[in-house]
Amino acid sequence: MKTDTRRLIVLIVDDDPADVLLIREALEATGHSCLLHVAGGGDEAVAFLRRTGRYVCAPRPDVVLLDLTMPGMDGRQVLVEIKTDELLSSIPVLIFTASQDPQDIETSYAEHANAYVVKPTNLDDFKTIVTAIEEFFAQVASLPTAS
Repeated sequence: MKTDTRRLIVLIVDDDPADVLLIREALEATGHSCLLHVAGGGDEAVAFLRRTGRYVCAPRPDVVLLDLTMPGMDGRQVLVEIKTDELLSSIPVLIFTASQDPQDIETSYAEHANAYVVKPTNLDDFKTIVTAIEEFFAQVASLPTAS
């Protein structure tokens, strides 16, 4: 286990306010210190990650929780933008989506997603999975530093 006590910086990319609220509540309930940022769509996520426009002072996230199905630039396109950008490609991207489509799973891993997790429909399971994700990235994984 890591002994690093630095706050985990998480970028949630999801257009569903209910899912964002559930993720936020589950992360806050862990008792660990996370700094959460939310992008409600793909274009906003890319602006945040590239620190453009109103996000010029945005921190580099330690992990991105990325939904696939969003209007406009969807999560698939965001994943490609992240993983083909030399400055962003080392950021772990966890696909966190309702899609169970085997093609989405295959394509996400082919585009270098670090993990693919299907959002559970049961509230308790949802919170359990988000807690496990946070614990893994905050306490177990060694994460890259900003380049």
